[in-house]
Amino acid sequence: MALAAAACSGAFRAPPPASQAPDPSTWSQRDLTVAYLGHASVLIDFGGTLLITDPTLYHRIGLAVGPITFGPKRVVASALGAAQIPPLDAVLVSHAHMDSLDRRSLARLAATPLLVVPERTADLVDDLGYARVVELPWGQRTTAGGVSIEGVEVKHWGRRWPWESWRGYDGYLLRRGSTGVLFAGDTAYSPGLAELARQRGVKVVILGIGAYDPWVWNHQTPEQAWQTFAASGAEYLVPVHWDTFRLGKEPIGDSMRRLLAAAGAGADRVVVREIGATWKLRLLD
Repeated sequence: MALAAAACSGAFRAPPPASQAPDPSTWSQRDLTVAYLGHASVLIDFGGTLLITDPTLYHRIGLAVGPITFGPKRVVASALGAAQIPPLDAVLVSHAHMDSLDRRSLARLAATPLLVVPERTADLVDDLGYARVVELPWGQRTTAGGVSIEGVEVKHWGRRWPWESWRGYDGYLLRRGSTGVLFAGDTAYSPGLAELARQRGVKVVILGIGAYDPWVWNHQTPEQAWQTFAASGAEYLVPVHWDTFRLGKEPIGDSMRRLLAAAGAGADRVVVREIGATWKLRLLD
C-alpha cells in the first residue's frame, strides 16, 4: 500500500513550480510563439494555430494502473497544468514511449480536433475520444489551421513495450508561409536531420539535449545538438527534453550548461533556457 501511494501521480509533495508560467491569453496571432512546458512538451502558437508536442502535464509518467502511475516523478512541475492549456488545433506525439505518449495527458486534451501520431501507433490512442487521429509516415503531410505538418525521419525508436519494434516514430516539420519549424524531440545525432532542415529552409529547430548519459545512441549530447543546429542553417534553437524527469545520469543543470558552452559566442541563438520560458518571433507572412 505504501509503495502504491508513493507511485500515485501527485503523491506526497507536488514537484516545485516552473520558474515561469506562460500566458497564452496575451499572445498575438501575428507571431510564432513557443513556450517550453517541460520535457518534450512545447506549446506553439503558429500565427493563430495552436499546437502542443508530446504533452506530459501531470506529476508522473509511466505505467498507469487505475488512478496510480508507476514511473518517474517530475523534478519541476509542468509550466502549465492540464486545466491551463488553451483550446488547441492539434496535438503532436512523436513516438510511443511513455514520456512522450502519455495517455492521461492526451485524454485530458481529447477535445482537440486533431491528434497526429507516427504510423502504427493509432491503436494506443484511438479510445481517447479524439474526433480525428492521423498516423503520419515520414514524408507525408496533414494540416491544422494554416499550418502544414510533415512527418520527418529522426534517429530514435518507437517501441512502447520491448516486443514492439514495428512501431513508427517521427520528428515534425511545421510550416506556415515562409517560416519553417522543425520539432525533432528525441533523436540521436544524425547529420541527415541538419541537412533536411537546411534544404527545407527551417528557421527554428526544437532539439532534445538530455538523457544522453548513457543513452547517447538514442539522444544527442548537448554538443551534438549544437552541432546539428549549427549545420541546419536555422536561426534559433529551442532545447527540450532536459531537467524535467531524471531519465539519464547527467546532473540537473548539466544539459543547458554544456549546450551554452558548446554554443560559445552563438549562445544568444539559444532562445529558451528555462522551463516555462516563452519566446516570440514576428511572422512576416
